[in-house]
Amino acid sequence: MPKYLFIASYTAEGMQGVLAQGGTSRRTVVEKTAADLGGRLLAFDFAFGGEDAYVTAELPDHQAAAALAMRASASGAVRVKTVVLLTPEEIDSAAHQSVSYSPPGKA
Repeated sequence: MPKYLFIASYTAEGMQGVLAQGGTSRRTVVEKTAADLGGRLLAFDFAFGGEDAYVTAELPDHQAAAALAMRASASGAVRVKTVVLLTPEEIDSAAHQSVSYSPPGKA
């Protein structure tokens, strides 16, 4: 099942919710959301700096990942960036694919 990294930055409203309900509450909500989409939460970590949380989940497909990110972003409480994660084996497979490519100006 594909893995995704969701990078979350809470708005002031979202952070007020975290302060009121706690970090474990957020993890529980995201865990249920991932399960409802047919996947599972792998990690939920809060962070310092420009981003507030890093969430790693396995989801059935890109549509499920997009649905989760869009729903969270539409709440107005959080901004989400989504990164598709690849295994080393997937990179090995990609490295062995034949690709015809010309850089700009070389065509």
